[in-house]
Amino acid sequence: MKKTAQYFSKKKYLLKTILTSKVKSTIDRYKKCRFWLTKGLWRVANNWKETAPVASRKTAGIDSMFQGLDENRDVLVKRLNAGQELYPNCDTSIWLRNCTHDIPTPVQGKIEGKIPEWLSGSLLRNGPGSIQVGNYEFKHIFDSSALLHRFAFKNGAVSYQCRFLESNTYKQNKAAQRIVITEFGTRACPDPCKTIFHRVSNVFKWGDDQSDNAMISIYPIGDEYYAFTENPIMIKINPTTLETLNTIDIARMTGIVHHTAHPHMAADGAVFNLATVPKIDGPHYCVVKFPRVDSESGYQYSTDEMFGRMCIVATIKCRWPLHPGYMHSFGITEHYFIVVEQPLSISLSTAMINRFKGDPMYSALKWFQDCPTLIYLISRSDGKTVKTFKSDAFFYLHIINQYEEDDNVVIDICCYRDPSMIDCMFVEALQNLNKNPDYAAMFRSRPLRFVLPVNRNPISGDIVNEHPYVSPEKLCDLGCETPRINDLKIGTKYRFFYAISSDVDAKNPGTLIKVDTYNKTCKTWCEKNVYPSEPIFVSSPDAEDEDDGVILSSIIWGGSECTHKAGVIVLDAKSWTEIGRAIFITQSPVPKCLHGWYAAAV
Repeated sequence: MKKTAQYFSKKKYLLKTILTSKVKSTIDRYKKCRFWLTKGLWRVANNWKETAPVASRKTAGIDSMFQGLDENRDVLVKRLNAGQELYPNCDTSIWLRNCTHDIPTPVQGKIEGKIPEWLSGSLLRNGPGSIQVGNYEFKHIFDSSALLHRFAFKNGAVSYQCRFLESNTYKQNKAAQRIVITEFGTRACPDPCKTIFHRVSNVFKWGDDQSDNAMISIYPIGDEYYAFTENPIMIKINPTTLETLNTIDIARMTGIVHHTAHPHMAADGAVFNLATVPKIDGPHYCVVKFPRVDSESGYQYSTDEMFGRMCIVATIKCRWPLHPGYMHSFGITEHYFIVVEQPLSISLSTAMINRFKGDPMYSALKWFQDCPTLIYLISRSDGKTVKTFKSDAFFYLHIINQYEEDDNVVIDICCYRDPSMIDCMFVEALQNLNKNPDYAAMFRSRPLRFVLPVNRNPISGDIVNEHPYVSPEKLCDLGCETPRINDLKIGTKYRFFYAISSDVDAKNPGTLIKVDTYNKTCKTWCEKNVYPSEPIFVSSPDAEDEDDGVILSSIIWGGSECTHKAGVIVLDAKSWTEIGRAIFITQSPVPKCLHGWYAAAV
């Protein structure tokens, strides 16, 4: 018996020694990779500084787009020291409300004004629902449990319902009454049942320890509707009841490790998305297609058949083998896919160490201010890169639209100087908004236009490392986010886009904006203490002009006395005036949402 105990003791010691050695050597390799990559990036940064043409710095670069927009910091600090609120008009508590239970049965709204009777469909919304799990709280708004909303329009009446997305993550958290799975900015509560062996094996596979909390957007695929996040999953929902149906695991099907939360729908029903795929020579950006129609027979595939026929139609290698860029959206025109590779990257070495340690992915994001943003034009016909452009470093989440005109490709983007706005969405940062004199500057964005000459170089003749340098022009002088256009204009020349304000220091941060890209002018709608969400355009039945139709935007009210109040507003898209609204008193607090879709006849 004693010999047996000694035998197992030796085995245990030997196994521990081997495992410790393996982990140490792996970490050492990652450190070496990171060291050499950092040296390489430093050379790239220095090369960019040395070779960037002087002429390009005299043109309107990214920095010039933001000059004079920020209030003097010394003045803000003085007000802070005097005990004054820095941004008294901005109520960030609208993001921090916790929905306590579903509203599965539609409730009828009180109508003010008039709701067009031709509106017959559902405004579906997705976004944060609760930052609480039991006695624990998420650290970042992007981690909040997904909450689905439905505003149903019929015969001039509107009803409302909401329901939590019952993802695997949500169900595990709810059952355990704690945060079970590590999210973007929140570490999971320690689980004593998970051994070091479990953590090591989990580094190299996609599994139950990866969050499927799809709380960003909703898009149709075929005849069905899916909630999206940036992890490679899609969750099917019932657009009428908001019931969670089943999960499509793209990672297991194709090896994709990331995809954007904003796919594109083609006229024939095909769906395109941009994904990151690991390969032997490093990660690649791949455009994946879910075909809706057979090109030869004209047969229309079911949604399941679309998933089964998913294919890669374009591929481009990431510029940094161990630092693929962070992608939230991409562009598509008649002849091109457009990939905008910003210098915000995901450090693969840090990400893998984080997986092993159970740390959030947020710390794996690396920003290289001195490296340029690359814009790739990729041919839709053969999937090959046609041309690559460079611009100053900027951060973005959302591309407004893109189109071809003459010999150019035009792309409009909601741009930030850097990714500081992600820091602004941490719960603690939102709670301490009025104590941070840099908050408004960190969240400052502007809609910028980049004109990409396809078969010639820019007029200035600026070439940076054999890639043309392009500088942007400003479309309007208001901060714009969650931009939407008339969907019929996606990928083609357009005139108008619609957005919400991103200027937290504005007189009214809850502003809806209409931008005329031809005249570079704006129209705004706002109401004191009202916070609209992403404006969605719905074309009128007899539309002739691009802006013939209405804007639908879900709204909530600021203040602790209005937490149980929600609504939806209808604007005339042409005149930018209110037509009507529906107001709902709810049984549970309603937080601000992110993105959605108008489902006609649902």
